[in-house]
Amino acid sequence: MAAWLRRLAELGLELPEVARPVAAYVPARVHGGLVYVSGQLPMVRGEVSQRGRLGQAVSVEQGQEAARRATLNALAAASAVAPGGPEAIVGVLRVEGFVQCDPDFHEQPQVINGASHLLGTLFPEAGHVRLAVGCQSLPLDAAVEVAVTFILAPRT
Repeated sequence: MAAWLRRLAELGLELPEVARPVAAYVPARVHGGLVYVSGQLPMVRGEVSQRGRLGQAVSVEQGQEAARRATLNALAAASAVAPGGPEAIVGVLRVEGFVQCDPDFHEQPQVINGASHLLGTLFPEAGHVRLAVGCQSLPLDAAVEVAVTFILAPRT
């Protein structure tokens, strides 16, 4: 079992089923030694777990949890397409985080830390590059959307 899967289990977490796309795209695609994952919402059993706007009805802590949930969905999507399954995923290259928020909300980096901290625990060997931006709205009124680029083990 891959070290990151053991760490995931130690946290009491498991990979969910791959969330169905809400529009015309695929959840993830492999190119070269990378898995590019489309933006993932904090979906739980087909429903958005955290809706609304940061700076209004959604707290930073709730936003962080939404980012963690979206990241679990990204891991599931990447695992489903990675040649060799989840064992082939060895790291994280980039995280893109989008936070639905009020214009006066400026804590987007703290919200997306929910994703980065989870990924840093699962893949502690190297950091990742990241962006965290605020936006007016997100699909299905989700509080957060996360897209991740994962690194695959070299194929022999």
